[in-house]
Amino acid sequence: MEYRKKPVVIEAFKWTPDEWVGEDPEWLVELEERDLVSPMYSPAKDEVVLRIATLEGIMVANPGDYVIIGVEGEVYPCKPRIFEATYERVEEEDEYRED
Repeated sequence: MEYRKKPVVIEAFKWTPDEWVGEDPEWLVELEERDLVSPMYSPAKDEVVLRIATLEGIMVANPGDYVIIGVEGEVYPCKPRIFEATYERVEEEDEYRED
């Protein structure tokens, strides 16, 4: 059998350590305040990564990965190739536009 992913709208952003201050969505800042996400230095990779506490355990978003908040509030990282193959950007409609 084959299945198609139901069309749902999620929130996500492409994470880079440089954007950690002042550029992150409000939901991510709230998760950081609750210690569910935090940037940390990875000596093995010699770069800053984002540690994310998920239901499956700790996951890591590398610079350039997308961070997604799912339909039930779950947060997880996603590699750019998979994200771009799975999701497309939702354009906000101008509420004052006449059709």
